[in-house]
Amino acid sequence: QERLQHLLCQFVEVISSSYAAPVVLFLDDLQWADAASMAAVSQLLFSADVSSSSLKKQFFFYGCCREGTIDKNHPVWKVFCRAKLLGVNHVNVKLECFEEETLNTMVSETLHLSPRLTRSLSSVIYHKTKGNPLFVSQLMVSLNKEGLLRPSLSRRRWEWDKEKIESQKLPDNVAKFITNSIQALPEDVKSSVCALSCFGASAKITVIKTLERALNKNLVDNLDVAVREGLLDKADDQYQFSHDRIQEAAYNTIEFVDRCHFHFFYGMALAPPEGGSDDSTLLIAANQINLAGPEAVPEKSQCAIVANLNLRAGKKAMDMSDFEA
Repeated sequence: QERLQHLLCQFVEVISSSYAAPVVLFLDDLQWADAASMAAVSQLLFSADVSSSSLKKQFFFYGCCREGTIDKNHPVWKVFCRAKLLGVNHVNVKLECFEEETLNTMVSETLHLSPRLTRSLSSVIYHKTKGNPLFVSQLMVSLNKEGLLRPSLSRRRWEWDKEKIESQKLPDNVAKFITNSIQALPEDVKSSVCALSCFGASAKITVIKTLERALNKNLVDNLDVAVREGLLDKADDQYQFSHDRIQEAAYNTIEFVDRCHFHFFYGMALAPPEGGSDDSTLLIAANQINLAGPEAVPEKSQCAIVANLNLRAGKKAMDMSDFEA
C-alpha cells in the first residue's frame, strides 16, 4: 500500500510538471470512502514530494459528501484534521438548496425559454421541492411523463398546466418521492431495477446478460425502460443509477430476507465453472454470495461450494496483486 501511494505521488508530480494546467482530483460520495482510499489522498496532499514544492499550487483535491455523514471517526475527518495541523489551505463549502431565482434560471435554461416565461412553473416547483436539486430534476421528469410539462408543436415551445401541477400531492422528502417513482414502474421493470440495485451503483452489461440467462428474464430491455425514465444511465458498457439515492430507494424496496435470497442466487448464477477459461465474474459472484450471508445457503451441501468459490476468489485477488515486486 505504501509503495502504491509513493508511485501515485510520483505520477501526479510528473503530470503536474508536464502541463501548465493544474491536476484536479474530484471524488464524489466521500461518505463511502474507506481508510485506504483516504490514506492515498492524504499522501497526495501532504507528501513532501508534492506539498513542499512549487507543485503544491498545481494539485487540487475536491471532495463531496452528504451533510451529517462525516463524524470524528471517519477517514475523511482525519484528512481535514491533518490539513489544519499542517497549515494546508482548505475550504469547506456547504451546498444549500436552490433559491427560487436560481431554480428559475435552471428551468429557463432547461426549457430554452426566457426566465420571465418560466417563472410561474419554477415557482410551483420551488414550493413543492424546497429547491432540492435531485427532487427538482425527478419532479420535472415526472411532470413530463404525466403530460403536465410537454412540448407544443403549434407554439414551438414547452407548455405546462400550472393548476394541475399545483394540485398534485407530493411526499415531503425526495427519498419518498423516488420510492414512489420506482413503485409506479411496470412490475417487470421494477424488479429488474431492484435486481440491478443488488450490485451497488452500477453493473456491466455483460454481467446483466449473464444474469438474464440465469433468470430467463429480459433484464436489458427492462433496464432500458428505466434509462428512458431517467432513473438509470447507460454508458461505458454498463448500467448505473443516476443518483445513489435512487439505488438506495430501489434496494430498500426489497425485504431483507428476499435480499439475502437474491444475493445468493445472483452469486451462484454468476459463478464461473472451476477450471473454465473465463473467470471475469468470479469476484462479483463471491461478493454477492458473501452479501447474502451464511443464513442464505439453503442446503448444507452447498457450503463446500461456497467455501471453494471464496477460495478461488481469494487466489485470484492475490494473483492480481504484485506482492513479489
